Amino acid sequence: MPGVSLTVHEKVEIGLALDDLGVDYIEAGFAAVSPEEAEAVRRIARDASRAVVASLARANKADVDAAVDADVDMVHVFIATSDLHMRYKLRMDRGEVLRRIAESVEYAKSRGVKVLFSAEDATRSDLSFLAEAFKTAIEAGADEINVPDTVGVMTPGRMRHLVEYLKARLPPVPMHVHCHDDFGMAVANTIAAIEAGADVAQVTVNGFGERGGNAALEEVAAAARFLLGMEVGLRLERLYETSRLVARLFGIQLQPNKAVVGDNAFSHESGIHVHGVLNNPFTYEPMTPEAVGNRRRIVLGKHSGRHSVEWALRQMGIEPEPKLVDYLVSRIKDYAMRKRPVDEAALRRMVEEFRGVVLIRT
Repeated sequence: MPGVSLTVHEKVEIGLALDDLGVDYIEAGFAAVSPEEAEAVRRIARDASRAVVASLARANKADVDAAVDADVDMVHVFIATSDLHMRYKLRMDRGEVLRRIAESVEYAKSRGVKVLFSAEDATRSDLSFLAEAFKTAIEAGADEINVPDTVGVMTPGRMRHLVEYLKARLPPVPMHVHCHDDFGMAVANTIAAIEAGADVAQVTVNGFGERGGNAALEEVAAAARFLLGMEVGLRLERLYETSRLVARLFGIQLQPNKAVVGDNAFSHESGIHVHGVLNNPFTYEPMTPEAVGNRRRIVLGKHSGRHSVEWALRQMGIEPEPKLVDYLVSRIKDYAMRKRPVDEAALRRMVEEFRGVVLIRT
């Protein structure tokens, strides 16, 4: 992610947290980048107890060697297949790219590791050539393939069509999808791909990544579990904790309305919503907050009604007498209109104000 630089220790801490969360794959880094990056990859590969650990590698022997020497389980070889990338970045024609795919995959397999092959910028590639590139990689020994939406240009319908198109033309090897969020559709595109038959979702914690980021792990996992009814194999109750760990190490504060793991994801202020949630949480929540390690918050503000205030008072051990509740509803709305937070301390002060008014009147 631009502007973020992690130490070896921090990368290892995140890698082991992901392993503990139960992810199936950890792409631990790009071992060829630097000795420090290679060390982080090596330590995650050594200490991860469950996940398949991979290192990224361009389609050349030096990158493959750096990845293999970091003791990973899988080398993730990639090269671009769009005409745009081949012309302006690689300066190769299609034949040269196919030869490079075959040579790099064969070489990686000769080093005794699993190989995942990515066709960079797949979603802007000529479809027939894209299928040919994947077929070349599979014939050269690639164990799995990846379809990246490198600049986030897909829509769910187009993503579904692409996965179905490739599935119908390629040998049955596991297919990954890797979606970027340039148009805010990375999660939707990932879910569409899964519905179309993709086997693996490549995601990042909190959606952190280049430009607009990637499909968010916590959102894809929750959608797959609670919308598609899939068993995702993750300890979903650790999602909130993992999200906060990564945000802290990245030095980035999450927006409160972040889906699934944001502090507002299960927060309610409207009196109508609070009344419903207190009677049955599913009236205004699509899943329980505890299922993803989050918690419910009842927020006191200008939209709050009697049920919110009564709930808050009971949480503080105070009996919600009708006159007290009436007084607090009015005072809370006044506070909120002046953009002052109504936390527990403020609410206690209001209760004391009410008791003082009652005492004077008496």
